[in-house]
Amino acid sequence: MNKYKAVIFDMDGVIFDSERCLLDIWLEVAKRDNIPNMLEVYLKCVGTSDVATKQITLDHFGADFPYDTYKMETSSIYHQLYDHGKLPLKKGVRELLAYLKEANYLIGIASSSRQSVIELQVKEAGLFDYFQHITGGDKLKKSKPEPDIYLMACEGLGVKPSEAIAIEDSYNGIRSAYRAGMTPLMVPDLLPPDEEMKQLAHKIFPDLLEVLNFIMAN
Repeated sequence: MNKYKAVIFDMDGVIFDSERCLLDIWLEVAKRDNIPNMLEVYLKCVGTSDVATKQITLDHFGADFPYDTYKMETSSIYHQLYDHGKLPLKKGVRELLAYLKEANYLIGIASSSRQSVIELQVKEAGLFDYFQHITGGDKLKKSKPEPDIYLMACEGLGVKPSEAIAIEDSYNGIRSAYRAGMTPLMVPDLLPPDEEMKQLAHKIFPDLLEVLNFIMAN
């Protein structure tokens, strides 16, 4: 009998190729305004909350860096390009979700993004009905790498963490799922797995189709 009852997805970099899309926008703005080391700073922010992202950026560029202005600009460009269902999906998303639904898994999202943003994006992609529970980063004080968001997501689905798989791309996401007592599966996006990730992740896969094969075999 399958020991797993639920699969909980991170969103950015797992369901949507959104982290790469936003990175391209930040790099274009940085090139225009001669802002150095933007790639390095952006990668440090992957898998963190909005508050943490701002702090990481200000720590690097200085307290007088106009982060809020740039955030508004890049966000505006992002929405112009990718709203209304134009945000590209990661390989294998639809196939994996269809299998999980057919096999009666409980399916959730645990993302550092705001609840309203998550719900809107999955609705526009036609994926909303797959999910029984969505947990946004604005629902709690402690974001990833703390386990709180995954513990809340498991509670929302009515399962024990040991009965749930977490699918993550970021270091902080894997840390969060591991600390929650789940089975973390890593599908790297912008950041390759380091030694810590190889220790914490139950398995590392190149894409969600390989995750599908793993779940079907377990």
